[in-house]
Amino acid sequence: MPRRPRQQAAARRRPTAAPHEALIDIDGRLMMDSPEELRMAFDDITARFPDEAGGVLFTRVGVFDLETTGIDVANDRIVTAFVGVLDASGEVIESHSWLADPGIEIPAAAAAVHGVSTETARAEGRAAAEVVGEIIGALRTLFDTGIPVVAYNAPFDLSVLRHEAARHGLAPIANPSPVVDPLVVDKQHDRYRRGKRTLDIVAAHYGVTLEDAHDASADAIAAGRVALAQAERFGSDLPTTLAELHAAQVGWAAAQAASLGEYFVRIGRIAPGETIDGSWPIR
Repeated sequence: MPRRPRQQAAARRRPTAAPHEALIDIDGRLMMDSPEELRMAFDDITARFPDEAGGVLFTRVGVFDLETTGIDVANDRIVTAFVGVLDASGEVIESHSWLADPGIEIPAAAAAVHGVSTETARAEGRAAAEVVGEIIGALRTLFDTGIPVVAYNAPFDLSVLRHEAARHGLAPIANPSPVVDPLVVDKQHDRYRRGKRTLDIVAAHYGVTLEDAHDASADAIAAGRVALAQAERFGSDLPTTLAELHAAQVGWAAAQAASLGEYFVRIGRIAPGETIDGSWPIR
């Protein structure tokens, strides 16, 4: 069944807008807040929640996801993006979406995944440099106020964003922190579970609904809810502060990459002596 255009899908999901939510007009075009409005919106969110909450790991989480022209973090480009904030119950309390004109052709295979064609991006997307700058600004605000940002397979999204920043002459987020990566946490605390660990499968495992996989907003929100579910399920086994959790994931990701590399050597997928880059949360 053909996938519907992503903007139309978003409009149907969100007939009315919550405070600070990016709107979609009747023609399906994204009506974005200005950079100053974005900063003020996130400042309002951060002011409503204390940094510490009596030992609770997450009082709220930022969420972040990109859909791109491909999987090469150095050369592929951002097509759609989402940055938001969830409260401790998983409700969306802040929501910003972007559609960019990446400046290059969107391969048919990528368009089939996320539903945005080259023609749509050129007609309805905004200049990539503006979009990248606003995404960086939104994430920087969250990091600067200590709100953890959840990103599933964080090194992909954060590395794409770093290379896009360099491409457009923008200051990157060099050391994003605190980051929460539900994929890394899942592999660490349920390492012997068989099967794939794509977001849709992992979300279902934790009882989280993902209705529109590969939509940036749907993926980001689902990943955030998975992180909240993991905090509840593995709470006694997780570090007790965000800084400690971030640092732990650095080690977990490195160990997971080393283990995968050893397996790939055994089955002949990579040559002896070759390794897999386990840098986290950015490569």
